[in-house]
Amino acid sequence: MSDYVLSCEHVFKSYQDGKSTIQVLDNVSFHLNQGEKVAILGLSGSGKTTLLNLLGGLDKLDKGEIYLNAKRFDHLSANKRALMRNRHLGFVYQFHHLLPEFNALDNVLMPLMMRPKTTKRDNTILAKEMLDAVGLSHRFYHKPAALSGGERQRVAIARALVTKPSCVLADEPTGNLDSHNSEKILELIEKLSQEFSVSFIVVTHDKQLAAKMDKIYVIENAKLAVL
Repeated sequence: MSDYVLSCEHVFKSYQDGKSTIQVLDNVSFHLNQGEKVAILGLSGSGKTTLLNLLGGLDKLDKGEIYLNAKRFDHLSANKRALMRNRHLGFVYQFHHLLPEFNALDNVLMPLMMRPKTTKRDNTILAKEMLDAVGLSHRFYHKPAALSGGERQRVAIARALVTKPSCVLADEPTGNLDSHNSEKILELIEKLSQEFSVSFIVVTHDKQLAAKMDKIYVIENAKLAVL
């Protein structure tokens, strides 16, 4: 396990639908290397987001094991999982989930505020550096309503990376963008992965985005396979 940033072994997950049991993930194993970018494809409802939520410690599995930086992750308490998430993982979603009453800089600062023994000054320097890395040094003090869709998503990516995580979990990060902005986000993911040696797991329907990843997986009939 020590060679992997994030991995799962023999994971099962099902949901109850009335009296029926729906098997969403059936004996799924997955391994992610440092700096690796992977895409996960599949039809709507196939289990892509469920797998992402399990890997991120946001949902509980039925059976199996999940490791984050060589440490068993899935069996920890909710508080301990939250601490590990804040230290090692970043999240990006289809909708940016920025807080509308705060400017770009304050939104990026949010994950750092959960960390003990840090100062507002040091955190602000980190947040500004990350916004600069995503090309938004001129937008520090703009609120989300004053930003374009592509800019909002770049702020969300800066927020995900500001804690210097080992891995970013991205759920349809270009799903709400036009083709031009989708291409810009793809270029940004490639640039940041190389610059910060961060791994990316991207759930997507965008085959152009998937084709630029190092590896492509597909979920079908509750099974995960490499394309």
